[in-house]
Amino acid sequence: MVKKIQKKGGSARASAANGTGASPLAGAIKDSAQQIWLAGLGAFSKAQEEGGKAFETLVKEGMSIQRKTQTAAEERISEATSRVSSMANEIQSKAAGQWDKLESLFEERVAKALGKLGVPSARDVEALMERIDALNQQVLKLGGVGVSAGKPPRKAAAKSATAKAAPRKAPAKRAPARKAVAKKGSAT
Repeated sequence: MVKKIQKKGGSARASAANGTGASPLAGAIKDSAQQIWLAGLGAFSKAQEEGGKAFETLVKEGMSIQRKTQTAAEERISEATSRVSSMANEIQSKAAGQWDKLESLFEERVAKALGKLGVPSARDVEALMERIDALNQQVLKLGGVGVSAGKPPRKAAAKSATAKAAPRKAPAKRAPARKAVAKKGSAT
């Protein structure tokens, strides 16, 4: 492209000094620069033409990749969600089991402590209520005036029952059965 020009010492200077024109070297540089400029314009034009097509192709490929990654991400999210929910259910069931154990242990210890203090349990009270009901039924069968569960006796029936009974002495104070047994064991 660029032609090599031999130096001619005096003639180049003379022609430059005369103003008759440019040296062959300057003309070659000018032609070379012109060719570079035109090549750059051609490359720019070609890039502009093909650039739009390439850009559209890249956008289409980008959309395709985005869809693929989005579906893969959604699958992974659903897997993770199902794993976390199954783990939460397992933990919840274990916690419920531990809570039930703790609750039953607490109830047992409270019942044991109340038993040591002599407080009757709910079962004892229920059994006592059933026994009272049974005794009341027997009293009614025998013809006596019974006390129905939850209802106070009628005043007239109570007065007639007390009127028939003879006056009694106040009962003597009795020692609790435990102390009496303990005294007998220590005396022997």
